[in-house]
Amino acid sequence: MSTIAQLGALTGGYVVDAARTRIGFVARHTMSTRVRGHFTEYEGGATLNGEEPERFSARMTLRAASLTTGNPQRDELLHASFLDAEHHPSLDFASTGIRRVDDTHYKVSGDLTIRGTTRRIVLDAELGDAGVDLTGDPADAHGDFRVRLKGGVTVNRNDWEVNWNSVTSVLVAPKVRLEFDVTLIRLS
Repeated sequence: MSTIAQLGALTGGYVVDAARTRIGFVARHTMSTRVRGHFTEYEGGATLNGEEPERFSARMTLRAASLTTGNPQRDELLHASFLDAEHHPSLDFASTGIRRVDDTHYKVSGDLTIRGTTRRIVLDAELGDAGVDLTGDPADAHGDFRVRLKGGVTVNRNDWEVNWNSVTSVLVAPKVRLEFDVTLIRLS
């Protein structure tokens, strides 16, 4: 059973399945290496309408202090200096519109707030398997209906004043790739 055939069955409210979701970034560091990081604490949801996809809405809140790169010293710098997690404890996204590219790809516009600054972004999003298991049943073994969205966007961190001091900020490229692989569970 394909995602396309099941688009109408997607209508409903959804919450993020934290156990099956990853939200993070990739940034170039010192011009030759890439640093990857991800958030471990977040919440969000979406409203999907399979018959009228333009009625899609989504929201996501990421806890700034939960960002991890696997390097505690770098993580502390990111929390304190880059994200200013003490004064801005969350990064927030709220969708404002959606445009269908093809049967499984969409452009999702929305407002991203980092460090108290809000900028409009456009995410490339791919609709993955619509919760259909190998038997064709739309629910998993627990009876949950799931939808997967994955994609990302490249942003300029300076647009949100995400930097620390001018001497060392040149070590991290201004362009940062934000990536998401989100699984949503339909509310009953």
